[in-house]
Amino acid sequence: MIVLAWIAFHASRSLARGFLLHFGRQTVHLNEQLGTSNMGNNCVCREDSGAEDNVDSPGQQTENRIAPASESRNRPRDPVRPPRRGRGPHEPRRKKPNVDGLVLDTLAVIRTLVDNDQEPPYSMITLHEMAETDNGWLDVVQSLIRVIPLEDPLGPAVITLLLDECPLPTKDALQKLTEKLGLSGATAIQDSSNPAKHRNTTAVLGCLAEKLAGPASISLLSPGILEYLLESLNFRFHPMVILFALIALEKFSQTSENKMTVSESQISDRLLLLETWTNNGDFLKRQVGFCAQWSLDNLFLKEGRQLTYEKADLTPINAMLNSNDVSEYLKISPYGLEARCDASSFESVRCTFCVDSGVWYYEVTVITSGVMQIGWATKDSKFLNHPFTLFSRRSGFFAAASFMSYQQCEFNFGAKPFKYPPANKFSTFNEYAILAPEEKVILPRHRRLALLKQVSIRENCCTLCCDEVADTELKPCGHRSVTSLLKDHNG
Repeated sequence: MIVLAWIAFHASRSLARGFLLHFGRQTVHLNEQLGTSNMGNNCVCREDSGAEDNVDSPGQQTENRIAPASESRNRPRDPVRPPRRGRGPHEPRRKKPNVDGLVLDTLAVIRTLVDNDQEPPYSMITLHEMAETDNGWLDVVQSLIRVIPLEDPLGPAVITLLLDECPLPTKDALQKLTEKLGLSGATAIQDSSNPAKHRNTTAVLGCLAEKLAGPASISLLSPGILEYLLESLNFRFHPMVILFALIALEKFSQTSENKMTVSESQISDRLLLLETWTNNGDFLKRQVGFCAQWSLDNLFLKEGRQLTYEKADLTPINAMLNSNDVSEYLKISPYGLEARCDASSFESVRCTFCVDSGVWYYEVTVITSGVMQIGWATKDSKFLNHPFTLFSRRSGFFAAASFMSYQQCEFNFGAKPFKYPPANKFSTFNEYAILAPEEKVILPRHRRLALLKQVSIRENCCTLCCDEVADTELKPCGHRSVTSLLKDHNG
């Protein structure tokens, strides 16, 4: 799927066009705005799940028949209605929450959340309240594994969102979960007949590994769970299962002891086979190949294997994604043109080259079906987990994108022929941008850390920029924030 992004700048720079793309079930929505636009966590479509509440007990049914407007209670739940905290003297007894229905309601309504300040939907609030107890948390997790459909592109993101917002599980709750799941290599083979359950289980494990830290993460990665995830990397399983098993192993390896345990399992041999899918025409397999290559370069190094950046031919590439102003959670390919987010946060990236006049064109290949935003950002844009400004008279425009969890795309700035070039005359970033050879190198994580350890900082340097000599003192009064201080310091 190719997404075309293009902008015309007049001499006055008074006109800017922002593009918002929402990908759900292979559907592309393109909104064009004049003036100021926002690129943030915005969703513009919704699907109804049709999930209903559990059936009342006979006693509750009798009581409900006496109350007026009984027909309205048989209608499907509105997932965005506010939660009811109390019951009046003449109000019928409320039904017991249906966990599966609430999960499906959240999956349906997540597409309508267009503002970070917007109140969470009723279904999400209810699930969070239920998860405050051990048994409630177990019910929610098991429901996520049971009911999230394989084909819904936002399914894994909803699993991540719900678990990330729920309270941290207790040791007892984690122990009960592992006992109920009973995971092992044999379980992975059994689950292969149910790819949805298999994928959801690996996604849940990855979310818990990211949410927990230290001893809790180490205890969760039992020999059975490790065997389950490693067995799930088998070619004969659904590519979606392989993908999320690999992501789960990556997240477990954020803890150094777990990383050593996973590395000793000879995972790199399995990843070498999966890496052959990097340029596969099947986009699911391509995601697996991308993550396998990234893991081999950054986490699970294979002795004798040359790192991808060392053999990448970057000669024809003059414009790429800027790896220096993104968070460590965004994965960028060694060629600097493909990016992926597997974190629970909303991550953003922009190009190394900016423009401020003329007509420019670039293309983006959308690898995943989910939520991402592709358009233009300024140098003043703040790549945080909320909308950022796209239009400013103080700086030029960068090609940019923001990703929800588990989203991936590839940019083409003109280093290779465009698939859908416009008829009008236009310029390309690759035609005018210049990058020194060392600026093109995207180092793996361990190489970057090694370089940082070699950097020496002078004793009298500024503690903010670490470049200039310290010549400013923070005082209790005179400045309302560090931002105002920096403005005074920079003139």
